[in-house]
Amino acid sequence: MKFLKLIRYKNLLMLAFMQVLFRYAFLKQQNIPLALADWQYGLLVLSTVLLAAAGYVINNIYDVASDTINKPNDVVIGKGISETAAYNIYIALNITGVALGFLLSNIILRPGFASLFILIASLLYFYATTLKQIMILGNFVVALLLSISVLIIGVYDLFPATDAANQAQMAALFSILLDYALFAFMINFVREIVKDIEDVNGDYNQGMNTLPIAIGISRSAKIALGIAIIPLILCTLYIKTYFVEYGLFIATFYAFAFVLAPLLYFIVKIFAAKTQKDFHHLSTILKLILFFGILSILVINLNIKYNA
Repeated sequence: MKFLKLIRYKNLLMLAFMQVLFRYAFLKQQNIPLALADWQYGLLVLSTVLLAAAGYVINNIYDVASDTINKPNDVVIGKGISETAAYNIYIALNITGVALGFLLSNIILRPGFASLFILIASLLYFYATTLKQIMILGNFVVALLLSISVLIIGVYDLFPATDAANQAQMAALFSILLDYALFAFMINFVREIVKDIEDVNGDYNQGMNTLPIAIGISRSAKIALGIAIIPLILCTLYIKTYFVEYGLFIATFYAFAFVLAPLLYFIVKIFAAKTQKDFHHLSTILKLILFFGILSILVINLNIKYNA
């Protein structure tokens, strides 16, 4: 159980679920060739999950002092798993994840693509050791990495199977993945700011320069609110353009009920948020918005089939 807590298995399960969903509830439903066999796609998911797990491990190692103040019950290093053992786990996860990336890159005859896995592992390391302490930049990098976990599906499963005959269709499908990657980036970027506000006490004691430490909790909350308005507007326009106009009323209702309404709830609630408990609640709301937003790809496909 300590190991599962160390790698934050719940977040990893959500990541794996998201990648499986995009392939089997979206790409597999289209009349297109895919570059990876099912077992190969399983390796892609596993590689992504292993690198994310390694990122959580190294983050936990460097966050012991901060988490002892912010989340004492979540501290694992030194309480069942030694720092040396954690480093060994981190190295093993990274080596395995990158190795699988090399294997997959050679399978699709694009060995250069393996550098993407090295980039992900490097960014996760530098985030934990350096970037996390830099205002906004750390938040940006974490949000970017989540969006890459969506785009990597297109890079490995769509791009190698693209030819002159299906280029337009593949580009349209990749564009949809890009839309979801942008959504994931925006929601997670706001969530990272909220998490910094939630963890401000421990981060301050560690000498970090996060946004709430630099400009205060109240101003940071207002910035999070302002940024959250952007996906609210963009999602509303997206729903009107692609759901309402094409008569996808089930998808429209779903998006309003499970994405826009909770996002509006977040915007209203952050006005009055003051305590660590308040910001933890808002962070959970954003996580649910992200989950239900990704799940909408299944609802949309079912709605299209139902209408047909």
